[in-house]
Amino acid sequence: MASGLDPSGRLTSYFLNTGTSSFTDFLSVVAPDLLPGRRPLPPGQLQAPHATTIVALTFADGVVMAGDRRATMGNLIASRDIEKVHPADPYSLVGIAGTAGVGKELIRLFQVELEHYEKIEGTMLSLEGKANRLATMIRNNLGAALQGLAVIPIYAGYDLDAPNPAKAGRIFSFDITGGVYEETDFDGVGSGSLFAKAALKRLHRPGMSRDEAVRVAVEALYDAADEDTATGGPDVVRRIFPIVMTATAAGTERVSDEETAAVAASIVDSRRA
Repeated sequence: MASGLDPSGRLTSYFLNTGTSSFTDFLSVVAPDLLPGRRPLPPGQLQAPHATTIVALTFADGVVMAGDRRATMGNLIASRDIEKVHPADPYSLVGIAGTAGVGKELIRLFQVELEHYEKIEGTMLSLEGKANRLATMIRNNLGAALQGLAVIPIYAGYDLDAPNPAKAGRIFSFDITGGVYEETDFDGVGSGSLFAKAALKRLHRPGMSRDEAVRVAVEALYDAADEDTATGGPDVVRRIFPIVMTATAAGTERVSDEETAAVAASIVDSRRA
């Protein structure tokens, strides 16, 4: 029998009564087995494809988020073209590092969570409220994380309520227990983040233009790929390049592959010189 249906095939009262503005809370009552952290798992550590490096940084008009395209499983490349950066809603972005399958599912659930809240309440959550909702989802996945299915996201967006538009771009990081922390100017997550953040520390400066921020993000991923085997660099043979997205007052936008390819080629040429 489908979840949420009584034996007659009708929807249960949970679908018909005034409910919570949280889709996750609703699902935990109607069909808890559909939540990533509620599924029974076999004992022991599980091995699955892992997504790697994501970076985010502020610029004059908002934030840029970028992620490499590689997923690994042990010493093998599980995927060369996975997409780890997605729009969470019209003004924010989310990227994931960790178990790829759980992370992709978590992103879809987070997108529905924000859309559900807006439909029920008639208004959008604040940017901090969205980050806190995501933190709750990470916390609910702790049991699976302890068995090797950890997901650590990075969240960034344009704060429509910011008193100063020049500082409306905001970045939030998380830990495995669901702790949420606001970062200043830039951050990174994943196996190559140590090297990516070192590059961001050297290259980032306040008030950068959109084009400058895109180049810095791609260059940080290039440095990470140069040192971390789990991070994929630009693949000029297969034409696979990092996913780069921006969030500004005009909304979220994905940087075209053509532009990213040109930026990556410029970085390779400068390194060769």
